[in-house]
Formats: sequence, C-alpha cells, structure tokens
Amino acid sequence: MDAHRVVIVGGGVLGTMHALEACRRGWEVVHLEADAGPRRASVRNFGLVWVSGRAAGPELALALRARELWEQLAAHSPVVGFRPDGSLTVARHDGELALMAEAAAGPDAAARGFALLDADGVRAVNPAVRGTLLGGLHCTADAIVEPGLVLGALRVTLEATGRYTWLPRRQVVDVGSDGTTAVAVDHLGDRHEGAAVVLCIGDRLSGLGGRIGATLAAAPLRRCRLQMMQTAPADERLTTALADGDSMRYYPAFDLPRRAGLPTPAATTSEWGMQLLLVQRASGALTIGDTHTYDEPFGYAVEEHLYQDLSARAEAVLGWPLPPVVRRWAGVYTGTTDDRLYYRTTVDDGIVVVTGPAGRGMTLSPAIAEETWEELTR
Repeated sequence: MDAHRVVIVGGGVLGTMHALEACRRGWEVVHLEADAGPRRASVRNFGLVWVSGRAAGPELALALRARELWEQLAAHSPVVGFRPDGSLTVARHDGELALMAEAAAGPDAAARGFALLDADGVRAVNPAVRGTLLGGLHCTADAIVEPGLVLGALRVTLEATGRYTWLPRRQVVDVGSDGTTAVAVDHLGDRHEGAAVVLCIGDRLSGLGGRIGATLAAAPLRRCRLQMMQTAPADERLTTALADGDSMRYYPAFDLPRRAGLPTPAATTSEWGMQLLLVQRASGALTIGDTHTYDEPFGYAVEEHLYQDLSARAEAVLGWPLPPVVRRWAGVYTGTTDDRLYYRTTVDDGIVVVTGPAGRGMTLSPAIAEETWEELTR
C-alpha cells in the first residue's frame, strides 16, 4: 500500500475537489463514484460562487478563500466556465432596499464588494433588467461556473497528473481501517486501499454499516429538496446573476435589524421557502429557482404552480417574457442542523466523512477540501 494514496468516495464537486487537492499535494488518488457519472446536487444547482449571502466571520472568510481557489482552478481548467460577473439582488419594496442599505454600510461590505444602487444604477450594471424596481445591492465578489461542465473539466485536469484513477459505477458498501491502512470495499467486492479514505457522500446518508453507519445515523444532518428549471437561450445577455428580495430572508449575511422590516411574504413563499435566483448559462439559457422542503419523505413529483410562481417573479424583475422552459428538475442536498458550516468527522484511523455544506457546496467546495487536507496531513 502506497503511504501517499488516498481513496475518495463520491464523484460530486466536494469529492472531486478533495481529489484535486490530494493530487496537488502529490498524492495518488483512486476516485470511486456509485453512478456512471455524478447526477445529483453537484449538477443540479445554479453554479454560483456566492459570497454575498455568507455570514460574517468564518463563513465569509471560507467563501472568499474558495472564490480565490475557483479563479485559480479556472486558469488551468477554463472549461469550468468561471465568470467573475458578480450579482444583483433587486429591491421592489422599501423594506428590502432598507435592508440592502444596512448591509452595504456594514464592516465587511468592502470584502463582499457591496454597493447600494438606485434603479438607474441597477440598469447601468445590468441593462437586461428592465422590470419595475426601487434599486438593488451589487456584489462584485460573486461569480458563476458551469455546473454541467465543472466535474468533467476537473477530471481532465486530474487525469493529466498521472496520479488519478476514476472508477465510476462503484458503490461503496463497507469501509474499515487496521490503523495503518484504510480500505473501501465496493459492491463488486473489490478492495481499494490507501493511507486514508475520504467519503464525500452528499445526501447518501444510509447504506454503510458499522461505525460509519452509526455515526451518520446520529449526525446533525438533514436533507433539503428544491425545484429548479432552465429555459432555452435568451436573446438578452445578463451581465450579473440575479436574486430577489426574498433571498435575503434566508442568507445569514442579511440577518440584520432591518430584516424585520421586510414585507410580509406571500403564503407560497413561506410554505415552500421560495426565493428567486437567476443565472445565465454560457449558452444563453437561464437557470431559475428555487424552493426548499425539509420534511421527509419528499414527494416524488415536482409542483407546477411553483414553477409558474418563479417564472412570474423572473419576468417581473427582467421586464420581458422568459424564453420557453426546456427542462425542470428537483434536487436534494444535505446540510447541518447545528452551527457548523459543513460536517466533517474522523470515524476511524484514516477514515473521514465530509458532507453537509447545504446550498454552499458549489461555493465552498475547494476551500473545504483544502481544510480537510490540512487536517489529514497535520
């Protein structure tokens, strides 16, 4: 067994970033994925590197570090589609604008690239926004990547190192350690040995027995289901990502005194945890969402009235009709139920579980991987 070999379980963005960080440090990587290719939260998201909403303190620091790492990654893997476009959160009510003003006057506003804009200022930054609005909050630190391309592009970079083996269709069923060698056993009975096994399992919180199964069963984790959609390419080119005022109800950066002055949310907003996020893909298509449901078991169907609500919100902000919707989907991610930004625990010698960044996964993944490797090699 090579003392500098690691087995990564999970081919999503968190697992792939852990593989990338391992290769960067000179380790050999065996990378296992249960499916033929990642099909879960890592490809069912907005592709936002979202600094604007992060809580002050450690969360913001981790997001800013991740933003640096994403830009560095894009220099070597341009196919990830990194674009430092920033974002606009638009205000359509006085209470929303007041909260934005408070955030823009905060001590970390410069680190986030915050600037409060009036309606004309919003349209100057993003001329495609022509709906009725009072102003908006511009965040220049936010960025966009292409979730459908990121993982493939990073695997090309990994394979070029000569120290990376990608093994899809390998469901891990058991993990163990004898104190010096960590082992992952897949459903075919093959054993994959290394100095460490890092399990980036996403929302797969069951299926492993022994200490790992017991640890996950007791872990402070929950799953969230959301709905999203994507349109055909738009004729307009958006220069930023967009969010509406309802997004400030959920992001901790806006947990400020003036949040109490936000307008009473619509019943659908409260029931489904709705917010409008809108990102234009490199192809011109618009990715639009989203909703939040935490009570399991989740329904098997998507709700059409929620898509209609999101479409209406998007058109009200843009001021022009959306292109036809060409795909709709639901996704599930895992988040912590305590104050941790994500869940990482060492279950046995050399066996580490990393999951639960919630909606921060795409944003924080490179910085989370960096933190894991600092801990593993300490």
